Amino acid sequence: MPADLKAIEQRLLWLSHWMIHHANHIRPKTDGIKVGGHQASSASMVSIMTALYFQTLRPEDRVAVKPHASPIFHAIQYLMGNQTREKMENFRGFGGVQSYPSRTKDIDDVDFSTGSVGLGVAITSFASLVQDYVQAKSWGAEQKLGRMIALVGDAELDEGNIYEALQEGWKNDLRNCWWIIDYNRQSLDGIVREGLFGRVEKIFDAFGWDVVRVKYGVLQRAAFEEPGGEKLRQWIDNCPNQLYSALTFMGGAVWRQRLMDALGDQGDVTALIEKRSDKELAALMENLGGNCVTTMADTFAAIDHDRPVCFLAYTIKGWGTPIAGHKDNHGGLMNKTQMAEWQKYMGVAEGAEWDKFATIADPDAFEAMLAKAPFFAKGRRRYADDVIDVPAIELSSDREISTQMAFGKILDNLSKGDSLLAERIVTTSPDVTGTTNLGPWVNRRKLFARAPQADTFKAENIPSTAKWEFTPDGQHIELGIAEMNLFLLLAAAGLSHSVFGKRLIPIGTVYDPFVSRGLDALNYACYQDARFMIVGTPSGVTLAPEGGAHQSIASPLIGMSQDGLAAFEPAFADELAVIMEWAFAYLQKDGEGDPDERTWLRDETGGSVYLRLTTNPIEQTGKRADDDFRQGAIDGAYWLRKPGPNCEVVIAYQGAVASEAIKAAGSIAQGRRDVGVLAVTSADRLNAGWTAAQRARAGGTDGAQAHIETLLNDLPRHCVLITVIDGHPATLSWLGAVYGHRTISHGVEHFGQTGTIADLYRHFRIDADALIQSASALSQGRKIPPVTALG
Repeated sequence: MPADLKAIEQRLLWLSHWMIHHANHIRPKTDGIKVGGHQASSASMVSIMTALYFQTLRPEDRVAVKPHASPIFHAIQYLMGNQTREKMENFRGFGGVQSYPSRTKDIDDVDFSTGSVGLGVAITSFASLVQDYVQAKSWGAEQKLGRMIALVGDAELDEGNIYEALQEGWKNDLRNCWWIIDYNRQSLDGIVREGLFGRVEKIFDAFGWDVVRVKYGVLQRAAFEEPGGEKLRQWIDNCPNQLYSALTFMGGAVWRQRLMDALGDQGDVTALIEKRSDKELAALMENLGGNCVTTMADTFAAIDHDRPVCFLAYTIKGWGTPIAGHKDNHGGLMNKTQMAEWQKYMGVAEGAEWDKFATIADPDAFEAMLAKAPFFAKGRRRYADDVIDVPAIELSSDREISTQMAFGKILDNLSKGDSLLAERIVTTSPDVTGTTNLGPWVNRRKLFARAPQADTFKAENIPSTAKWEFTPDGQHIELGIAEMNLFLLLAAAGLSHSVFGKRLIPIGTVYDPFVSRGLDALNYACYQDARFMIVGTPSGVTLAPEGGAHQSIASPLIGMSQDGLAAFEPAFADELAVIMEWAFAYLQKDGEGDPDERTWLRDETGGSVYLRLTTNPIEQTGKRADDDFRQGAIDGAYWLRKPGPNCEVVIAYQGAVASEAIKAAGSIAQGRRDVGVLAVTSADRLNAGWTAAQRARAGGTDGAQAHIETLLNDLPRHCVLITVIDGHPATLSWLGAVYGHRTISHGVEHFGQTGTIADLYRHFRIDADALIQSASALSQGRKIPPVTALG
């Protein structure tokens, strides 16, 4: 099949480059900005991807494609009939082929979205872990194991999250994972440092990976067998990266001159060089292992085990094109003259540029050969699983309880039952399992490992509240303290229904301030439409004794701004119970194949959920079961204290400061003033509904009204809104814009310090006295003091 693979390779090289050229030089432009598309980065991967997709892969395998090799991937799908010419012609245009492979935006069979470098690499190791998790369960035992494969740009090896993932993989006995490094030694700003491959090999070896160096192609290995070939090999090994790239760009005549200067007058080496034309000599010197489709196919086929493998494939950036090896080729493009000459060289007739089989002598036979590629045998490999019924989630509220403790109790109650929901929940945490109240769940449901591991403390009769046993039946995956790994694991587990056909309900916990440490991976997980629940706890300056390093300020705004993530911050245990029951169903809604949400709240297509919780116990409200409360908690707000017709002040709060808001309202009401208390459970969903209603009205739907508009509709226009949150005040400050009410926003804008809760609430003016002061000043027409104390 080598000849067939070569023909496929050349077709992919042409189609991918023509797609980019068409977008930049032929398609009409309206803004004059370069479209881009990374021709050189695609060319360096074409032989690797040809061998992989048309000989090596099986339907159960999954691939994360190097972002800058996206054009090759789409050309593969176009060749196989899974991508349209219309979308190819609109590459990087609105509604066209995406710049980087996207599960949610592209129509072809993308396994993992890529784009933020390094994340697409690391997720494959966590996908392999999730695959093992599924197969270890009785309900997933028939799962056929596939290889989780990442196509890696060598510059991606600078990303720290890759090394965090390597360590986690080692701890979890990683298997069935391949990382194929496109070692073209060129990045956006220059040439990769000499000797990098040596460091890379040592790192992978240290974490238990097999390292396969693919340096020489078929032509080079044959030449090394000729007299003088060993000297040529030594010269290649010793040639600096920059020089090799420069000589490649300059071509055969310059290769000849440089090689003769270095190796000539040695008889056998001179004969080896002189027996080849300039074109043949250039082909020899550019025949590195990663650019030789036969070598790559043979190398992949030689792997007969499930250990993780790192393939270090030497390539030339821009291989096979006029810009091969040039220092500026990362973002560079062939110009029209270069493309015209290259088109003749590639044998593509004018007018046949988009023809899948333009250079193929027997298209029918070629298409029949393509149809035999095992990877494509089952068509589109997107699966589904049944929606899991969500049992009623109720929690008898103690007189005082924190939302973090309530979360732990809800999971503990689920762990005691035999519901299908409980069976499919998988929890995870970056070394903060106990301190985020997952302990009771883990004690009952155990930790996951492919092989049982006894709890030594239990075996030695040492008392401990943590009775942690590792078992294949376990439902908690313990991670090291790396938040990027947490969100990558949640991404992989949150795609299990689509990738492996078995639904998981992933729940991750993390210290709320450290959500920020994993933001790139959180955004990546949401972009893929992975489904999970992330619990950030404890949160805010309410974590008073821990100081500013452990107190979150911006996380409510993160929750509001992150697409695909419904953010909640309940104050009371019964709110949390209602929200979690709703969330377990919301996580399972079908958004597959629907890149344009039908509502901006995603209530029809679903998404992931973020809960911001706290450790501060507050007095509970007693049993509430009315529909307004339940629906309000889900939609984002409800009246805890309904305002009267002459309401002067409304205190709107979110989260842990509920007690302060209630206390302040009580005090203000004693002065015979009409005051309302708005309990906000989700500024995110309130704001999304409000902006959606405005868009609907602008589009002609006059009757559209958001939940927050309904709640505030009857307030007198002179009524003042006082908002308060243990977080950035901008989270709620927009409420006054709904109907133009004057608004005074209390919150936290600066790093905190250690102290009691009372100290910090007073310092940041989010306590009851500060709220009362704002209301009093308004009634007397005085200026409102700044909401953030200066110290």
